[in-house]
Amino acid sequence: MSNVAEQQEQEQEIDLAGANEILDHYEFMQGALMPVLQAIQEHYGYIPEPCVDLVADRLNVYSSQIYGVLTFYAQFHLEPRGKYIIRVCKGTACHVRGANRIGDVVTERLGIGHAETTADLKFTAEYVACIGACGMAPVIMVNDATYGSLNVQKMNEVIDKYLAID
Repeated sequence: MSNVAEQQEQEQEIDLAGANEILDHYEFMQGALMPVLQAIQEHYGYIPEPCVDLVADRLNVYSSQIYGVLTFYAQFHLEPRGKYIIRVCKGTACHVRGANRIGDVVTERLGIGHAETTADLKFTAEYVACIGACGMAPVIMVNDATYGSLNVQKMNEVIDKYLAID
């Protein structure tokens, strides 16, 4: 099945009840677009296309305006993301201490690179400018957990830990 067909199938399965509930709370508030989009993303994990159409209709704004916001702010995602978000720091300290090799382990083990998600929606990889833990370089975060002083073996252990869950 092609990616387009898969996406269309997923969109047809989106239950808009959660988005409608969010919109019920914000519908008559001026300037509610950002909090509505944030709440929808919190609910679904990303912003499904049917939700964009619903928000446009309920808040009386053009879909193009909503897409302008969604594509401007890096916090918003238009495609499903993994249960585990692996953020690989590519800042200077991490780069000097082997962050590229850590990123290679993610690619080799999970078959994904930057801004990609595994087909089973278990992992998403992101390369970020800085995590702010330079003293532990190279460092990654998996959701809210930080792992530092990594090498290839330790990175493989982290991936094994999350592969074993579920």
